[in-house]
Amino acid sequence: MTIADTGPAEAGSAQSFLAAIDGRYLLAATLLILYPLVASNFFIFQIGAWALILGLIALSLMVLAGYGGMVSLAQLTVAGIAAYCVAIFGTNESNLLGLGWPWWLVVPVSVLLAALASTLIGLLAVRTEGIYTIMITLAIGTAFFYFVRQNYDVFNGFNGFHGVLPPHAFGVNWRAPVPFYYLCLAVSGLFFAGTVYAERSTFGLTLQAIRDNPRRMRALGYNVAAHRVFAFFLSGIMAGSAGVLLVWFNAQISPGTIGVDAAIDVLVVAVVGGIASPVGPFLGAILFVLLENFAIDLVASDRFNTVIGLVFLIVLFVSPKGLLGILAKMREAGSGTSSGSGRSRGT
Repeated sequence: MTIADTGPAEAGSAQSFLAAIDGRYLLAATLLILYPLVASNFFIFQIGAWALILGLIALSLMVLAGYGGMVSLAQLTVAGIAAYCVAIFGTNESNLLGLGWPWWLVVPVSVLLAALASTLIGLLAVRTEGIYTIMITLAIGTAFFYFVRQNYDVFNGFNGFHGVLPPHAFGVNWRAPVPFYYLCLAVSGLFFAGTVYAERSTFGLTLQAIRDNPRRMRALGYNVAAHRVFAFFLSGIMAGSAGVLLVWFNAQISPGTIGVDAAIDVLVVAVVGGIASPVGPFLGAILFVLLENFAIDLVASDRFNTVIGLVFLIVLFVSPKGLLGILAKMREAGSGTSSGSGRSRGT
């Protein structure tokens, strides 16, 4: 069977997608749109924009792990490939390369190359399972980290590229905090909506079935490897788009940005937020960014990573499903209290 069989199921997925846009999503979207009206430039750029970028990278991992059962530690590597492409094909201030292509060509080419790299990673990883998938993607991420750090002819080695700024397009300075925040919000919202739709599409349901029982799906005639590789391609588009925003956010890209510790942070963000739903990565990203910026004010600079680790351990101890699980328990407790009080009034 092909990857994208079309038919009545696609119409049903569109209807279920519209049904999924409930009041909570609309409320969250409204609050995110109004956020710059009440926040300072620091909270708009350093907190809001960075949380959206990190959440988008974690969302690309959630698609693989939550829907496909494939935990990849190479998502930041894919984002880094797109970021380096922006610096190499576009403009930078490092006096190396910077081919000067227009932004409308640099962005799609960078995202496409990142997606192709993700596909190649998928071709290597999909034939493994469990801990072996984690290890092979971690090995790929580590190899890329050392490669770009030691290569000075193309990647400028340890220094990387600096002065990589978003373009002045449509009369807007996209480096300014508010425009850049809305750019990140638009890109993240687009991929979030696409993920919610894909979850209910023919491909999404097939991928989840492969996650649960690949042997049965293979016996039914589905090409399990092809579906998994295509999932890597889709996640590569997400991670690549996040990589473009990432290099514009930092105005630079270097090996330190795509280090192994940062790659593991992406996994932590997705798991702590809740890896079973598209909302989870963004919740985890918000918590991570807040701790990253303010935990250092509570403890010594060499110990704030310990604080972050302890907070995440507490979250997972309270709820293995992460922040989404905690919110679900709070809703259940609230509904239980309401029903209990309703019975009390009725007696």
